[in-house]
Amino acid sequence: MVTRKSINDFLSVKKLAIVGVSRNTKKFGNVVFKELKSKGYEVFPVNPNITDFNGEKCYPNLQTLAGKVEGAVLVVPPYITEKTVKEAASVGINNIWMQQGAESETAVSYCSENKINAVYGECILMFSEPAAFFHKAHRFVNGVFGKLPR
Repeated sequence: MVTRKSINDFLSVKKLAIVGVSRNTKKFGNVVFKELKSKGYEVFPVNPNITDFNGEKCYPNLQTLAGKVEGAVLVVPPYITEKTVKEAASVGINNIWMQQGAESETAVSYCSENKINAVYGECILMFSEPAAFFHKAHRFVNGVFGKLPR
């Protein structure tokens, strides 16, 4: 179960890999990258199929970022998430945010078994401050209906 503490612990790390950036500017991984960067996070794009992302070096995997990042936001299909959480563990990344739709039961279990702080089923843009109006409204509605992590 995701707790507010696990969310706060994740958001306290400032060097993040964004796994799932894309050449397609409309993809959500790109939005996450741009938003977190604008909020002061040091972000590193990860996609094995591109070498340059918006003028920045794009890394092929988490291994190439070993020692440079403290966490990873995963905006990829669940089967890639399952591989990526294992890669994260192998390079000492202990904070994972599985963006909604990226999580799988297998990946969540792996993180739990390996003492990795994992956030899943939540939108990082709803919790990273300052949140845009839309995300604040979404958070408010979830709070009214008791759907926010405690």
